[in-house]
Amino acid sequence: MRLAILDDYQSVARDYASWEQLAADGVSVTFFDRPLKDDADVVASLRGFDIIIAMRERTVFGRERLAQLPGLKLLVTTGMANQSIDVPAAEELGIAVCGTGGSPTAAPELTWALLLALARSIPFEDRRLRDGNWQSTVGFELAGRTLGVLGLGKIGRRIAAYGQAFGMDVIAWSPNLTAEAAAEVGVRRVSKDALFREADVVSVHVRLSERSRGVVGEEELRLLGARGVLVNTSRGPLVDEDALIRGLHEGWLAGAALDVYDLEPLPADHRLLSAPRTVLTPHLGYVTEQSYREFYGGAFEDVKAWLRGSPVRLLTPLHR
Repeated sequence: MRLAILDDYQSVARDYASWEQLAADGVSVTFFDRPLKDDADVVASLRGFDIIIAMRERTVFGRERLAQLPGLKLLVTTGMANQSIDVPAAEELGIAVCGTGGSPTAAPELTWALLLALARSIPFEDRRLRDGNWQSTVGFELAGRTLGVLGLGKIGRRIAAYGQAFGMDVIAWSPNLTAEAAAEVGVRRVSKDALFREADVVSVHVRLSERSRGVVGEEELRLLGARGVLVNTSRGPLVDEDALIRGLHEGWLAGAALDVYDLEPLPADHRLLSAPRTVLTPHLGYVTEQSYREFYGGAFEDVKAWLRGSPVRLLTPLHR
């Protein structure tokens, strides 16, 4: 059998699980350290593999693509949810889909690091200092400001707690959030418009779906205004990227801290790279030692269990 591990950009996947042990089961492992470009590239590169391990939602496995991979028997996703995998189609095609655990703190901690870096212009001042300059910006403090959390799920609740620890007033909105659920964590539920109108900082933590795509558009960004900043460590398409870039260039948005983008990896000539008042990171939300141990260690366990005929963490109901 052949196993493909996708999107190993840092060439570290082999360090987080004992892949060499799979040789005893007749499984050879191939590590892909480059992104697969398009449908033709994906199909040509992965045809002939029996097992694929996908990193988050980076590679789409829709019905048509899965049908073009007739040898595929097991598809593992890091994490227990992946909007890029058509799980019912996989079920129909006889492909088992399994997930893994993950770190509950990796993404929230990066979110707060990005906000602090933006508030105190840390990347900019670091570059200036190395060039022989001294103080050049005036930052802002988080204490006493209002944090708007868009999506009060597992990650959003951690962000709310961070905000409270820093002395911020925390408000939240998501389509199904109730005032009672918000009050349980000391947060005030407001309408979507009020969130952007009242907040000094909005942090995005909703899942990407067709319903949530573009949930932050120009209207919301203008409500956030010339003194407001946006932090997005969730998914790029949740935010209208064109409106965000215009707001930064035209000055009706104070700043943005981003870890996710519409197109990843971000092209070298992308307009965000030249946008003012930004802090940008290359989707590092899950990139920690602890997270990789959960992802790759769990994926290894999934493969071993499936080879034994007793798959674990199945997302395809009929395979359970």
